[in-house]
Amino acid sequence: MMNGEITEMVIHNLYSEKTENGKGIILTVCNIGKDKIHTSRNINAIIIKIINNTNMILERYSKMELLKEKILKEGSALNEHILKVDSFLNHQVDTNLINEIGKEFANHFKDKKIDKVVTIESSGIAPAFATASCLNVPMVILKKQHSSILNNDLYETTVHSFTKNADYTLTASKKFLNENENILIIDDFLANGEAVLGASRILSMAKCNIVGIGIVIEKTFQSGRKKVEDAGFDIYSLARISKLREGIIEFI
Repeated sequence: MMNGEITEMVIHNLYSEKTENGKGIILTVCNIGKDKIHTSRNINAIIIKIINNTNMILERYSKMELLKEKILKEGSALNEHILKVDSFLNHQVDTNLINEIGKEFANHFKDKKIDKVVTIESSGIAPAFATASCLNVPMVILKKQHSSILNNDLYETTVHSFTKNADYTLTASKKFLNENENILIIDDFLANGEAVLGASRILSMAKCNIVGIGIVIEKTFQSGRKKVEDAGFDIYSLARISKLREGIIEFI
């Protein structure tokens, strides 16, 4: 090569994936070409960028592995339907973990131009608050009960809880949801999808745009994801459980 120039590998995509045993990640560089010539100074900048991107992927992966480790260590599978995580998520709250969860959701949906984060009381409040704080936007909490004060100023819909085998009324004040606002829904669990779809009906009444749905823990063996995706929504889950039995918790 002339004048000390070297060939740059043109890197179009860098991504990570789990290994077969789930205990590491493979960093893969795709679509490598040799169609551009740059100086060594430029190639050094490219290498630094790759290293930074790699470090970011590793850091995000590591932090979400902490969530899975927490579920395995402190979670309790009572049966194939019920996973107790009340020691760190929905009764006592591990604030450091919740902050990391908020950062991850905020980073994943950062390009969606989110105006507000919406959640359902009460277990979704902690991760929704952390996400809204990272995005610097308001959080709106959908209530599971009628209001004796705001009956004429509410959006409301009926939601069936499979866990409790009962219906409840989901409500939101009209003054906190505005037409054409971009909304991110955050909730703690996804199982049959009824709560998320109930929230989506409320937001549809308000003529809001649902730009994403973030779930902390998803039970992939139940029908929630299919229902949500069939409705046309973008869903992102941090911990995806493939098997739940008494004393057994397995992840995808």
